[in-house]
Amino acid sequence: MARQFLIKVPASSANIGPGFDVLGIGLNLYLELTITVDEEKYGEESKSDPTNCLLSYEGEGANDVPLNSEHNLITRTALYVLRCNKIRQFPLGTKIHVNNPIPLGRGLGSSGAAVVAGVMLGNEIGNFGFSKQRMLDYCLMIERHPDNISAAMMGGFVGSYLRELSKDDLIRVEIPLSEVLPEPAGGKDTGLVPPDPPVDIGKHIKYGWSKEIRCIAIIPNFEVSTAKSRGVLPDLYERKDVIYNLQRIAVLTTALTLSPPNPDLIYPAMQDKLHQPYRKTLIPGLTEILASITPESHPGLLGICLSGAGPTILALADKNFEAIAETIIEGFKKENVECRWKLLDPAFEGAVVEQK
Repeated sequence: MARQFLIKVPASSANIGPGFDVLGIGLNLYLELTITVDEEKYGEESKSDPTNCLLSYEGEGANDVPLNSEHNLITRTALYVLRCNKIRQFPLGTKIHVNNPIPLGRGLGSSGAAVVAGVMLGNEIGNFGFSKQRMLDYCLMIERHPDNISAAMMGGFVGSYLRELSKDDLIRVEIPLSEVLPEPAGGKDTGLVPPDPPVDIGKHIKYGWSKEIRCIAIIPNFEVSTAKSRGVLPDLYERKDVIYNLQRIAVLTTALTLSPPNPDLIYPAMQDKLHQPYRKTLIPGLTEILASITPESHPGLLGICLSGAGPTILALADKNFEAIAETIIEGFKKENVECRWKLLDPAFEGAVVEQK
């Protein structure tokens, strides 16, 4: 019997001021997968793919994303979930159309959304009935950044951490996908069963969110890789800088729930000394932009920070959204960097599956 369903996964902004590797917000800019399983209609055609999956793609990165199911991040992730549970490939006649509006390499969680979409795809194809918490474990085996992953899967304003699993895990930033799902040798399925994830790798909590606060994403037209942006960070921090961030994160997580929002609380609580000062070398004008716009100069602004690894800037505001965005865009123009901007809201439901 033919089956069709839709998977929607929100973009996410991570770090959120002082919340480096801790805080994330799911945003209502959705990666969408339309999946059809119809052996009669697509069965023969799907055999052209190593795992019976016909992929098509539109949106951000359309010219660069691989359409072979064993190389595409979404479908490789789905195959990881399937093979952990003794299913080697997609059903005959599987067709997936991807529509991606999330900019790649800009600090809006594009890879995290792809991993979440892949895990949900594997769960649906295999009819495993996993909870979101269990699916989070599969995600965190592939991308060890719970701030983005938790925000995309669970939605809303989220705090998260990784459980200590072993001595090795403490020194690893992430487990490469190649370790949990090796690429096929010579184009042939190895038959190996990948490692099933431990239970509850990551823990999270959803905070409240003031109904007045909206998110302005200013997106420069260049990419910053997560690996490169982590490479500029120090191995050790001074105690005073760690305390600075801890004090602010304690205030911020409650300040963003208050209605009406209080810029005198939020703006200073969104300052950071753990990652933004070190990433200014990768993002022209970052220091000047973050310092030049305040609630006093731009009424309605509540707080401003780097989104994830950047270069996107996230500004929280309750009015005057266009004026705030245009000021930040002008700051980038002084560095000969063009930008676009989006006005977004938290995606409170997180990732969803809709049966058609």
